[in-house]
Amino acid sequence: MSRAAVRSDVSIAVSVWMALFLREASTRLATGRAAWLWILLEPAAHIIFLMVIFGIVRHRVMPGANIEVFVFVGVWGFFLVRNIAQRGMEAVNANQALFSYRQVQPVDTVLVRAAVEAFLYAMMGAGILAVLAMLGIDVRPADPLLAVWAAFLLWAFGLGMGLTFSVVGTLLPEVGKVIRLAFTPLYFLSAVMYSVSNLPRSMRGIVLVNPITHGLEAMRSGWFAAYHGETHIDLGYLAFWALVTVLLGLVLHMRYATRLTAQ
Repeated sequence: MSRAAVRSDVSIAVSVWMALFLREASTRLATGRAAWLWILLEPAAHIIFLMVIFGIVRHRVMPGANIEVFVFVGVWGFFLVRNIAQRGMEAVNANQALFSYRQVQPVDTVLVRAAVEAFLYAMMGAGILAVLAMLGIDVRPADPLLAVWAAFLLWAFGLGMGLTFSVVGTLLPEVGKVIRLAFTPLYFLSAVMYSVSNLPRSMRGIVLVNPITHGLEAMRSGWFAAYHGETHIDLGYLAFWALVTVLLGLVLHMRYATRLTAQ
């Protein structure tokens, strides 16, 4: 008699993640007839709007960088973090029915949603850059490794916030509402539409407390060889907060796993 193969915990987890990924991706793209189009149009609309607003003062607002890619990097990077954090916060409540299967844990839904958002935003970003390239705009990064590393750290920070907020927002729904509102002022404090070096010195310290600012400015430095941003930009600071939030989120999921599945 052949002994039945026993699946390892890792293989089970990978199978769960793959199934959840396909489920989340299909749900994300099939919510409405034009759901996939809105994923592209939302950041594109912001980019076009900001290009119109800052087109007149392009040399003063963004020295050493063309306005189109400058704005694209800011909007794309911030939306990546925001969407991962907000959709991660909603992941547990949206997948309550799946927790009847013991293989599926609340943390799995958050991790998979972060992966789906990364995949969709990578495709969306490539599409927008392709359109800009066809319009004759130079979209080639001067230091691709720096730009990719900064983007990865932004994703990791968004993941950390998603893991943390998914626990807080599920157990304390009122706090979740406040978290959603907080992303509006955060948009203006993340250097999405301006260079930190052009701010008054009294304001720079406030903006640089925000880890997202360091990621966006680092991405711009990796994209434009002549871009001179704030000298105090530090990806180590962003990496620190990404690590702290991810570990905090994982600890909270371990501590409150039973309560999350019972909501």
